[in-house]
Amino acid sequence: MKRYLLAAAAMVAMAGPGQAAELTAADKSQITAAVDKGAPRMGEVAKQIWGWAEVGYQETKSSALLQSELKKAGFKVDAGVAGMPTAFVASFKTGEGPVLAILAEFDALPGMAQAAEPTRKAVPGIAGHACGHHIFGAASVQAAITLSQWMKANGVKGEVRVYGTPAEEGGSGKVYMVRSGLFQDVDATLHWHPGAENDASQGVSLANISGKFRFTGASSHASGAPWRGRSALDAVEVMNAAVNMMREHVPDGTRIHYVITDGGSAPNVVPEKAEVYYYVRHADPQVVRDVTARLQKAAEGAAMATETKVSFEQTGGVYNMLPNETLAKVMDRNLHEVGGVKWDAQERAFAEAMAKQLPPTNATLESAAEIQPMEIGGSGGGSTDVADVSWVTPTVGMSAATWVPGTPGHSWQAVAAGGTSMATKGGAVAAKSLALTGATLFRDPALIDQAKAELDRKRGKDFVYKAMVGDRPPPLDYRAKAGASE
Repeated sequence: MKRYLLAAAAMVAMAGPGQAAELTAADKSQITAAVDKGAPRMGEVAKQIWGWAEVGYQETKSSALLQSELKKAGFKVDAGVAGMPTAFVASFKTGEGPVLAILAEFDALPGMAQAAEPTRKAVPGIAGHACGHHIFGAASVQAAITLSQWMKANGVKGEVRVYGTPAEEGGSGKVYMVRSGLFQDVDATLHWHPGAENDASQGVSLANISGKFRFTGASSHASGAPWRGRSALDAVEVMNAAVNMMREHVPDGTRIHYVITDGGSAPNVVPEKAEVYYYVRHADPQVVRDVTARLQKAAEGAAMATETKVSFEQTGGVYNMLPNETLAKVMDRNLHEVGGVKWDAQERAFAEAMAKQLPPTNATLESAAEIQPMEIGGSGGGSTDVADVSWVTPTVGMSAATWVPGTPGHSWQAVAAGGTSMATKGGAVAAKSLALTGATLFRDPALIDQAKAELDRKRGKDFVYKAMVGDRPPPLDYRAKAGASE
């Protein structure tokens, strides 16, 4: 570690005051050409994962395929980490130097099976890649392989790792990897996400706790002897009423949403068991903890009022994202270097047909070729387990256009476009941008020091990571019970 810091100081000194050690034209050409060469295979891998569409913690084939690609490229793979069978860490090391992580996701969303066609056509299957994680994982792997080849060819010392992270959609997979200390020695983390435009903006996601309140009462004939029953469904409804009254009395920006996942089986039977699934979100993790504690009190009160019993299982929990402006500037510069994509006639025809079925938008088909201005700090309202990574290591991400402009995430339109060559082209933009950003940090490790200093300022030097999920094991069966997306 000390060696690379000394090397960083020497590079800065050679570059002159205020100047960074930029990538050479040869570096850039070598990296982009390598991604172009690997893009066909990247597309094949993505399409296989798209076809399998495995949901969180069940991504057995998808994870194995990505691991296989990395092993063939010379990476050492540690599989089944952090108590999750489909999680892995793959490493390529050339010597002492910076340790850079690239995140790879590969889980699909339940109930989203869709053909790769511009009109809605559900197909047999329980899930679909409505958030583009199939190309997310494939492009991240391609970026890491490209970076490893560049490091080896140019004598660059350091380590690049791929973190295969399962169950982003509501399963908080990365949280368990962070909690296990797998990011402890990582100097910077890179990631990306499929989307409808090319953008290196760094948003502030919401911290989140999710969990299931399960009530148990006593069954009885609802007409013949209702006085003998104690309705678990009544308890759920009392709890929901109490929480809805609470909404006026929580900090601004708090979001609480729920769905009744078990309300009984027949109207003429007093429900013995019932379940309600809640999410609490806010930009401040402590507010999320406090409001969740109040939900638990509401549940206890509902159980008391209905003479039932209640238990609570926390299924997930994530921090809010900490944007890193130092790394964002590097990512944005490299994304502009790469540029967007140009669709061919077939892709444009697909996009034009789909655009007719999307809500009105100012986006045009040319958006895929444009790079949007970078912004720091905007909130999208969602939650992601990448946020936990951002609290323990400087983290930066970007979006690449893999969908038709105007496409919302978690939609059938996203699934459909994900099964076409549009996804591969967007994935290549991401792979190039990630690899160039990683190479920039290897060439100029002083940027990592600046990013770490920024992280310390934002989280506080005395910060100690404590997972929002507590000490519970990964909920490997959460999809079978009642899955939900972030």
